[in-house]
Amino acid sequence: MELSSPRFKALAVTAGISFWFFIITTSIGRFSLTSLAIFVVISLIISQIFAVKLSRVLDIFAIINTKIFLGILFVFIISVYGIFFKMLRIDLLRLKKQKTTYWINMEQLKESRLFKQY
Repeated sequence: MELSSPRFKALAVTAGISFWFFIITTSIGRFSLTSLAIFVVISLIISQIFAVKLSRVLDIFAIINTKIFLGILFVFIISVYGIFFKMLRIDLLRLKKQKTTYWINMEQLKESRLFKQY
């Protein structure tokens, strides 16, 4: 973001702020399209007017917003993987034996089937 123009930074920060406005108002049950539109227009106008003067602040806000968003996305993806592995009964650490698992049971392999390849 440091190499981007101040106007683009202002636009990106407005999109980030609008996203968080949507998340917060939806979670408290006060979301409406008119309030979102008004918020977007006001924040876009203010950020575009002061884009050159607030360039460093917009940079910092964009970095913080990105870290928070990516952190939440990372936690969500890890949670989804955990849910899928639990549903499919995949034991990545092989801590316990399960009847219906996708891992190869090593006791079923006979030594006669194993041979050296050179």
